[in-house]
Amino acid sequence: MIREIFDGLAITLKYFFKPKATEDWPAKPHKVAERFRGRHFLARYSGGQERCVACYLCQKVCPAKAITIESEERPDGTRYPIKYEINMIRCIFCGYCEDACPEDAIILGKTLEFPTRSREQMIYTKEMLLALAPKGFDGKQPPEEDSHRPHAYQKSQEPKR
Repeated sequence: MIREIFDGLAITLKYFFKPKATEDWPAKPHKVAERFRGRHFLARYSGGQERCVACYLCQKVCPAKAITIESEERPDGTRYPIKYEINMIRCIFCGYCEDACPEDAIILGKTLEFPTRSREQMIYTKEMLLALAPKGFDGKQPPEEDSHRPHAYQKSQEPKR
């Protein structure tokens, strides 16, 4: 019994003098794998018009049923989404929505953390998804650097006491 106690103390002392494996988070974001799929955003054309044509392919292919789309027709006959929501609690980040999109409208970025204070904030609307696109993103390639910035509704608030 005493031998086991000394063995445990030896392990404790061994790790006590090793360098600490501490990360400088949140100042430095976590490193993620190159193929990592993180937070979604919607892309726009270079003219500013959103790329989504409300074809419903992303909604149909989503295994978690996390995407909800409602559409309308423009006067010129093209369709556009009036409601595009992703429930990020249900999303499993599989990337099927990105693969199925014929217009490359939905992109999964590299952002790993997106904390919120309530479940309602985890339902991303069309406006939020459009605002999350990195500045200067052309919609052709995944962004080299994701913004890692929280959306306006996610700004830190002092807890009420």
